[in-house]
Amino acid sequence: MTMTISEQAFNDLCQEVEATAQADPNDPLDVTYAYPATLGQGVTRVIQLRSGLGIEIFQGRIYQHHRVQYSEDPGWLEYHFHLLGQHIDTHTMVGDKEYALYGSGSAPREIRDAPEQQALEVQIYLQPEALQGFVSNRSGQLPSSLQHLIRPVSQEIYTRVAKLTPGMESILWQIVRCGHQGVLKRLYLEGKALELMSLVLEQESEIQTGQRAVKSLNAGTLERIHYAKTLLLLDVQAPPSLPELARQAKLNEYTLKRGFKQVFGTPVFVYLHQYRLEQARHLLEQGHLSVSEVMTAVGLSDRQYFAASFRKKFGFSPREYLMQYRSC
Repeated sequence: MTMTISEQAFNDLCQEVEATAQADPNDPLDVTYAYPATLGQGVTRVIQLRSGLGIEIFQGRIYQHHRVQYSEDPGWLEYHFHLLGQHIDTHTMVGDKEYALYGSGSAPREIRDAPEQQALEVQIYLQPEALQGFVSNRSGQLPSSLQHLIRPVSQEIYTRVAKLTPGMESILWQIVRCGHQGVLKRLYLEGKALELMSLVLEQESEIQTGQRAVKSLNAGTLERIHYAKTLLLLDVQAPPSLPELARQAKLNEYTLKRGFKQVFGTPVFVYLHQYRLEQARHLLEQGHLSVSEVMTAVGLSDRQYFAASFRKKFGFSPREYLMQYRSC
């Protein structure tokens, strides 16, 4: 059952969360807050890097599906990166391995829906002046391809959702796992935040200027590409080879490889590997199978390779991840 939280109740929760604040002894601008116990278990870490730029990291498990109503501050630009979990709000629907870009402008009434889930989300937020300071020209103006990101409060904010690229995902894990302290930590995290911003803004600029336009696939080819994906995932323990997959989908190999990457953003067997890892994660969360049994279930046999791939993607070894759920 979904819990609906009014703006007043949301404000009350925020006050409860503020009371749990624990600052880093070596950095008063690095503060960790406990997630409301009525909704789940986890922590939110807020790090103010410089004036107008900060990072927020949420990691935990949401037990209570909830919908929050609140008034949004329209003065900030935000980047939401989901390594795990999903949310739906007034403007976007963001899933696993996706990010959302929010410009500044009018967002007077927000509704955010969060289902029961394990979640790991990194947010970067900055004021318009900070963005202008980073990317404006000598006259203080943003490039024309980015000017729509900063709007007056009389205009609705700009939003866009897209898949995380491998480069983005790598930087996000570096942020989450950052072990530096003091000044070095702040310099490191600021550099990583700017790297992420540059990747997002590069995509945004290419979209606005038409540089990311790709040759469209005809309806028949598109249907066969989707059919190929279905065939690929039908038996992950014994998937077809690329030639066999192309034959079954009635495509030549070149069209299959090119079209699959165009539609799903990754090569065929990279997609399969990522799917196997996601399935392994779900099986480990259930806590009923051993790591070896999970490997067999998803069609993997090299334990060392599986462990390395899983850690790279999720930040934990398979055994560490399993123990989190068996201890619950």
